[in-house]
Amino acid sequence: MTREDRTPALPPLLDALTDVAGIRVGHAEAAGANALSGTTVVLAPEGGAVAAVDVRGGGPGTRETDALDPRNLVQRVDAVVLTGGSAYGLDAASGVMAWLEEQGRGVRVGAGPTQVVPVVPAAALFDLGRGG
Repeated sequence: MTREDRTPALPPLLDALTDVAGIRVGHAEAAGANALSGTTVVLAPEGGAVAAVDVRGGGPGTRETDALDPRNLVQRVDAVVLTGGSAYGLDAASGVMAWLEEQGRGVRVGAGPTQVVPVVPAAALFDLGRGG
């Protein structure tokens, strides 16, 4: 038996973000026939992932992106939220933070298993008035 015979087969690459080991992606769309908005969550593996950001535009809708400045304490993110809904959509990150807290994932701030602050930067597109 050769070494190649013992190596488990890797799943096929899809040329997608989920080709990166440990990265999970979820997406939800706004309900309604004319609604043209949604939210995507990129979930880092346990322990987080290194991230960076470049915020541009005349009215950026962001949350926690300043935490990614390399001069700051934050070294890893637990998830990233990309959403529609303008400033209203940024609140989707609150739900992601709540789930991560339940899982005990985030920056430790105490001895308890859920005494963490998940790091979840978010960015929103202005898509209000485009349907629903």
